[in-house]
Formats: sequence, structure tokens, C-alpha cells
Amino acid sequence: MSPGTRVAPTAASAGVAEPEVEAAAEAAVAAVADEAPAPAAAADAGARVVALGRPLRFAVTQTDSSLQTLGRFLDLAAQSVTFLVADLTRLRHPWRDTINQAWFIVSVTAIPALLVSIPFGVIVAVQVGSLIAQVGATSISGAAGGLGVIRQGAPIVAALLLGGAAGSAVTTDLGARTIREEVDALRVMGINPVQRLVTPRLAAIVFVAPVLCFFIIFMGLGAGYLINVGFQSGTPGSYIASFASFASVADVVVALGKTWLFGVVVILVACQRGLEAHGGARGVADAVNAAVVIGVVAVFILNVVITQLVTMFMPTRIG
Repeated sequence: MSPGTRVAPTAASAGVAEPEVEAAAEAAVAAVADEAPAPAAAADAGARVVALGRPLRFAVTQTDSSLQTLGRFLDLAAQSVTFLVADLTRLRHPWRDTINQAWFIVSVTAIPALLVSIPFGVIVAVQVGSLIAQVGATSISGAAGGLGVIRQGAPIVAALLLGGAAGSAVTTDLGARTIREEVDALRVMGINPVQRLVTPRLAAIVFVAPVLCFFIIFMGLGAGYLINVGFQSGTPGSYIASFASFASVADVVVALGKTWLFGVVVILVACQRGLEAHGGARGVADAVNAAVVIGVVAVFILNVVITQLVTMFMPTRIG
């Protein structure tokens, strides 16, 4: 080794032990590993976040869609009522179309109403009569059965028939017109589809719904009367007297009003679904299904609200 050659210092020459150097290196590597998250753990955490976010996104999407549908329904209802009042005021209402639609609704609901109201009256009379006979209060069987038919049975049955028979037919008609682009053709010609197609159907349901409810009340009470007098040893006088003691004209008015409101709701739902149909024949079928389901659900919700309000402000009184 020449005198001018330098020697690189080693760990031993610097006075640092070799095991201590290795330990320090391992500690540094471990610290870096601890600071960086493991890929598997990060992926698992991301999957959990995505899994939790899917139901939330679905709920938000469905809520937004429902609110938009409700908004379009309210807009359609406002337009329909506005056009109906304006046409009646200006004496320009299409009465021919209204009469045709009213006759169509009667033709598709009269026979089902007859076939449903009689068994309904019989069922109410049998169940109420058997229960009242056990407690020895057969004298009020007419009131119990009659009020059940008037307050709840007739409006609900009428609404279900209007939504299931008339509503589905209206949705099918308007849906087919929408698929064939007849509704778009009306808009191109400057004719409002709501005024031309929805208003006559709304006017028809306004007239038909109370008549249908009154028909169901009459048939249901008649069936209950025959069952009570003919098969439950009741007397005509006690049946009529108890019914007259508990029932009142206000009960019939409320029943007719409920049926009118239910009919307006189901026919507007049917018109909305029909005007928004898309996707060919499958789209029309989906629109009919949605119209019936939404109409029935809306009827039951409204019935609960109205029943509670009537019970609060118009309690049942004897005499």
C-alpha cells in the first residue's frame, strides 16, 4: 500500500458494532411498512364502503323518482281541473266524449259491482249477526251491518272497481295512443292532450263514481237485510229501526264524497301512467300494472286519513 492511498472507514474502524447497524436498518424497514396500508386491507375497506353506499344510492334514487312522479301527478291534476272548469264556464266542454266515457265506465263496472256488493253484504251480515247473537244484541244487527257497508264497504269496493276495471282500461287506451304517437300528433297540431283526452274522462268519473257507490250501498244493504230476516231470525222492524237510529244522511254523504275522491285519484293516476307509457306493448302492460297498484295504494291511504278525520269530527250518535 502506497503512502498516498486512502482507506475507506469501516463500521469497526468507526467504532459502531455491526449488529447495531442491522438492527437500525430493520427498524427503518418496519416503520415504512407500518406507515403504508396493506393492499388487502385497503381493498376490503373500499368494498365495505361501496356495499354500504349501494342501498343509500338506491334509496335516494327511488325517493327522487317518487317525488318526481308525485309532482307530475299534481301538475296533471291541476291542469285537468283547470281545463274542466274553463270548458264548463265557456260552454265548450266536449259532452259527447264525456257521455261516451261515462257509459264505458258504467259498462265495465256495473256487473262487477253487482257481483261484489251482494257477497260483501252477505259476508258482513253473517259475521256481524253471529257475533251480535252471542252477546244477545240482535236488535242492533241492522245498524252494525248497515254502517259497515255504508262507511267502509261501498267506497272501497267502488274505488277498487274503478281502479281495476275502468282505470286499467283508460291506461290501456291512452298508453296505446302514446305508443302510436297520437299524443305527439295532438301536440304538433296545437291541441293539449290533457284537455282533449283527460278532461272528458275526469268529468265522466265525477258523475259515475257517486252513482256506483249508491248502487253498491243499495245492493249491500238489501243482501244484509235478506240474510238477517230470512236466516238469522231477525225481524224487519228491528233491522230498519236500529239502522235508522245509528245511520244518518251524513254517513251517506261522506261515503259518496269518499267514492268521488277515490274515483278522481284513480282516474288521474290511470291517465298519467297511460300518457307516460313507453317501450311498445310491454310498456303499456307495465303502465297498466303501475296504474292499478298505485291507485289501490293511494285509495287505502286516503281512506285511512278520511276515516280518522270523520271519526274525530263526526262521531256516531244514537237517534
